[in-house]
Amino acid sequence: MSTAEQRSPAVPVVLAGARGHGRWHLDNLRRLQDKGIVRLAGVCELTPLTPDEIPEGLGAPEQSADFGALLDSTGARIAVICTPIPTHTDLALTAARRGVHLLLEKPPAPSYAAFRRMADGVAEAGVACQIGFQSLGSHALPAIRELIADGVIGEVTGVGGAGAWARAESYYRRAPWAGRRRLNGVDVIDGALTNPLAHAVATALALAGATRADDVTGIETELAHANAIEADDTSCVRVTTADGRPVVVAATLCAEDPDDPYVLVHGSRGRITFWYKQDRVLLQRAGHGPEEFEHGRTDLLENLVDHLTDGVPLLVPPAATESFMRVVEAIRLAPDPLQLPEDAWHRLPGEDRRVVPGVDGLVAAAADSLALFSELGAAWASPTALVKEVRT
Repeated sequence: MSTAEQRSPAVPVVLAGARGHGRWHLDNLRRLQDKGIVRLAGVCELTPLTPDEIPEGLGAPEQSADFGALLDSTGARIAVICTPIPTHTDLALTAARRGVHLLLEKPPAPSYAAFRRMADGVAEAGVACQIGFQSLGSHALPAIRELIADGVIGEVTGVGGAGAWARAESYYRRAPWAGRRRLNGVDVIDGALTNPLAHAVATALALAGATRADDVTGIETELAHANAIEADDTSCVRVTTADGRPVVVAATLCAEDPDDPYVLVHGSRGRITFWYKQDRVLLQRAGHGPEEFEHGRTDLLENLVDHLTDGVPLLVPPAATESFMRVVEAIRLAPDPLQLPEDAWHRLPGEDRRVVPGVDGLVAAAADSLALFSELGAAWASPTALVKEVRT
């Protein structure tokens, strides 16, 4: 039994943004409330949740569209922020000024400047902030790092990441900011690499040991979209780290046969594949048969509570996402993504989605070869940005 499971009383929490992905947080809060770890004290939504939208067992939390007032009236100690990307920084600072600790959904901000303002403000206020990259709570990460340190796959030569997902066209109609680079002059940057498959980028950088801003010396992006959106839905990025090793992540939301995303650590004598949604690891090395391992995972909200009560280190503090935010910034500064020609995609009417033929193999090949789409011969691919020095 963890220290959190023995803890009393439960920590009061306010959830900002309870619909969409926020429903996952409601279910998680219910799970942790049943364990006596937290108590859902309030929900911040522009339109209050109906009783049917609140999972049974969470009671009737106070509701308000005024986030600051809700934090004050509930006495919340933690705020979970799962709101549109452009609102993250201001809401985080609203909580921080009140001494309320944070679980802030990914991506933490739509620009590096907004991220820096958030991270510096949180630090100045002296509150804890956990960024919601759940994959970084996987116990597979320290296990993989141990394999690397022990030289099991030889010298690491690079890290790849692949995400072949599918999203219906209705996905981009779910909110005014969905699939946008900017909205009303404000940065959104809701692309495949920065939002739905952001975990692949952050996890690849973490396994490359390149999580801080200074760990990145260059970023190349190739951004495209088949859907009628502003942002990218089929993209790849190559990050050059300070030690000269490449990190290449390729992603699409237009897959023919969607599958679980993964990160691939390349070594001189083998490789390690990590399916981060499953916490599953495959080790392949010279002179040995393949070995597969399954790992547990620490919930990030539970880790935040343990941090506040027992001083357990945070798994994903803002500093651990600096390099990811450098990637977000490079994508923000890149020219608008290439609209794929009509002969490069087709619609699946039964699933209301657009598919790019061959993109599944292209995404896998990018992670496998650490090459960009254009280098792999994709007829429609062209580099859209090269940032040799990443600075703010």
